[in-house]
Amino acid sequence: MAYQLQRGTYDAWGSDAMNLKKLEETLSAIASTFGYVPIKIPTYEQTELFTRSVGESSDIVSKEMFSFMDKGGRNITLRPEMTAGVMRAIVTNKLYVNDLPLKYFYCGNVFRYERPQAGRYREFSQFGIECVGVNSYYSDAETIVFGYNALLMLGFPKIILKINTIGDQQSRDNYKVALKEYFKPYLESMCDDCKRRYETNVLRILDCKSPEDQKIVANAPKIQDYLTDEAKEYFQKVLDILNEFQIEYEIDDNLVRGLDYYSEVVFEYHFISENGVNLGALGGGGHYDNLLKEVGGPSLSSVGLAFGLERVNALLKELDPCCYEKPSLDVFMVHMDEKSKEHAFYLASDLRSAGFIVDMTFENKKMGAQFNIATRKNASFAIIVGEQEIANHTYGVKNLKTQVQENVSYEDLVDYLDNHLEEEDHHHEE
Repeated sequence: MAYQLQRGTYDAWGSDAMNLKKLEETLSAIASTFGYVPIKIPTYEQTELFTRSVGESSDIVSKEMFSFMDKGGRNITLRPEMTAGVMRAIVTNKLYVNDLPLKYFYCGNVFRYERPQAGRYREFSQFGIECVGVNSYYSDAETIVFGYNALLMLGFPKIILKINTIGDQQSRDNYKVALKEYFKPYLESMCDDCKRRYETNVLRILDCKSPEDQKIVANAPKIQDYLTDEAKEYFQKVLDILNEFQIEYEIDDNLVRGLDYYSEVVFEYHFISENGVNLGALGGGGHYDNLLKEVGGPSLSSVGLAFGLERVNALLKELDPCCYEKPSLDVFMVHMDEKSKEHAFYLASDLRSAGFIVDMTFENKKMGAQFNIATRKNASFAIIVGEQEIANHTYGVKNLKTQVQENVSYEDLVDYLDNHLEEEDHHHEE
């Protein structure tokens, strides 16, 4: 039986897998410079954690969750996002008794049963940060600056930052009343999702993707007209900091983000390539006040963001396919017969212990065929092992980039490779 790749999933290997790993490592390193530390949470949680925190009016909860009953009769859901799990971990382990804010970064797979599109999968990797415990426009601005600069450092020449405020609780309450009055006459002609959202969270209608409904949304009241003075001031303080950092932004009145727990500032990062490729938001986030309390903890304000690594990876590849890392070796061992194969096997082990990336074939192939394998594996050097080399403890070391070959003794081998590989790295940097 031929097993098929499941719809909405993907296999990654070689360059793709290496670059996804590199994205995680780079983002983790950048987050560390902002004082974030790693947190690891389970892949699945109680279903109620997500229905309560993410919100039943959100598409994620109403349409996209992978939920099931486990063997103990418990309702379980594969995490559709990471923030709720981080909040649960903070409560479970009483991490809120530590110095605030708590600053965590994470990376892991999330699961959403949505229609697969370019750069969108039903299982995908998400990197994110959460800053928990301080209600400050500085914290919100720092989070936005982190995401903006991180994407520039990854190689995007220009990022489109879309930002909005959905205000404090009083602002949203006032705004929801106005939206309900506006949408009521149109409701019968709108999609079923909008009818449901009208009852559960009317703000969600602003995020509707139906072209006909978008025409109605275009003339809806704007949140700015219903903000309290405090909410206006808070938003302006965040914008002032972005201006100080010379970060360009677009205020998007209809940006509400897809999760119900947000309040105050919300934002998204977009990028459109020269070829017009736009995979939607590379990532986004926002401020939230009640989520930790909603999952059983104290009332602490927080802010966070997350990136979809597959979308980031796909657009970086679109930008510059040549920037992709390729699997490579420092050394490929070339052997001439059974005895030299054994010697090469143990010599390879010695070199790996010294920190080199080394491989060889265990098949009995001609030297030319082994050199071809070394080239295909992107090896920097080939070390030739034969009867004479074993007797003299001196090996032919061939630079596969320059084709220059030198004889090097066993005692000098590590220093020789170190020096030449360092020169090669320096040459690439130039």
